[in-house]
Amino acid sequence: MNHSRQFYIDGDWVAPSTSRTLAVVDPATETAFVEIAMGAKADVDRAVTAARRAFESFSQTSRAERVALLQKIVAGFEARADELARTISREMGAPLPFALSAQVGSGPNHIKEMIRVLERFEFNAPHDRTMIAKEPIGVCALITPWNWPINQIVCKVAPALAAGCTMVLKPSEIAPLSAIIFAEILHDAGVPAGVFNLVNGDGPEVGAALAGHPDVDMVSITGSTRAGVLVAKAAAETVKRVAQELGGKSPNILLPDADMKRATELGVARCFSNTGQSCSAATRLLVPAERHDEIAGYAKAAAATFVTGAPDQEGTTLGPLVNAAQFDKVQLLIEKGIAEGATLVTGGPGRPEGLERGYYVRPTVFANVRPDMAIAREEIFGPVLVIIPYRDEDEAVAIANDTPYGLSAYVQGGDLDRARRVARRIRAGNVHINYPPIDRGAPFGGYKQSGNGREWGAWGLHEFLEIKAIMGYQA
Repeated sequence: MNHSRQFYIDGDWVAPSTSRTLAVVDPATETAFVEIAMGAKADVDRAVTAARRAFESFSQTSRAERVALLQKIVAGFEARADELARTISREMGAPLPFALSAQVGSGPNHIKEMIRVLERFEFNAPHDRTMIAKEPIGVCALITPWNWPINQIVCKVAPALAAGCTMVLKPSEIAPLSAIIFAEILHDAGVPAGVFNLVNGDGPEVGAALAGHPDVDMVSITGSTRAGVLVAKAAAETVKRVAQELGGKSPNILLPDADMKRATELGVARCFSNTGQSCSAATRLLVPAERHDEIAGYAKAAAATFVTGAPDQEGTTLGPLVNAAQFDKVQLLIEKGIAEGATLVTGGPGRPEGLERGYYVRPTVFANVRPDMAIAREEIFGPVLVIIPYRDEDEAVAIANDTPYGLSAYVQGGDLDRARRVARRIRAGNVHINYPPIDRGAPFGGYKQSGNGREWGAWGLHEFLEIKAIMGYQA
């Protein structure tokens, strides 16, 4: 990684202002394999200055110019897909096939969707004698997480470019290497100098400097609710827009007429995908009380089909957690679930047999979980499913909504009208009925402490636009 100790600022790879570095650790081996430069306020100032200068011209580019630029980025992205997959797999532990198909595969698909949106988007619309203009908001700070490193970068960079904004990206310091490759892709695609800038670093130093910077007009952050709150506080003094995609504790309601075996098997998969490290993971399985034990049996069998192992090992479906801190957190919550009296159906504390090194967790299912238990309330961020019984539809909805989060929810049932009715009662930004295919044109984001912005499609583009009313525009 030639640029791991450099930042991308104003169209060039430059030396950082300090000599501070951070080791990037392979979670499968617990060993460091590269060091990255860590930024400071001076690096942020330099990047923001470049972005502010570039905004004057880039904000005036045409729709056709921005479409062509995004198309070149897609081509560069696809040409380096294998390299990106290997990098993501090593920096955050995703099994290699999943890293290629899902982690990397999401990137060009989101960009292609943004191209379709941009080609038909109305930036100017008459309203009586007034012209309503939608204009780029300005310089944007983009703060992204380690769990879906490229996906979350693309979901911010693509709409920012489409809108005509300029930006400074701070990727997660835990999984930063795929972002460096992405910066190289943008450079090779001909993104003008200063439009995109990359500064590595941590939240207290680089993240805070970006959020509070007077020349940053908007911050888009994906991360924990705690991080989102800190960014919002830092941004408040300059009254900049803050778009947040934060934590989740998503319910998955199995209605009485659902195909319980199939719904449970797919529910386990929705929980365990990406080794459970997804904010939208279906971690709370809400089931009819009279069928609880039957469903627990289906969940145990489904969990047994997942193979935990090295990310590059053939057949692996669950890789390691990202780092020691995450491993310790998940272990603590599993032990807390046992202590609070939940029934351990499968899995439990410790590493899987035969895996003595690496941040591996046993795929775990708890049953007879009460809504007040820690494992039912806290975002675990690991392959841990909790099964909660309910007596009737009203109680199922009440349990689903009894959370500070509201990112995603899932409803399974044979009667579509009933499933729709339940879906409308759930306080979440995304509700999935009967495991539908992904819709990248739909808005993605949450209610309550899961955030206040939206990504994907036209809704993602709106986050990077200001609205101007030009009265008297029409003769």
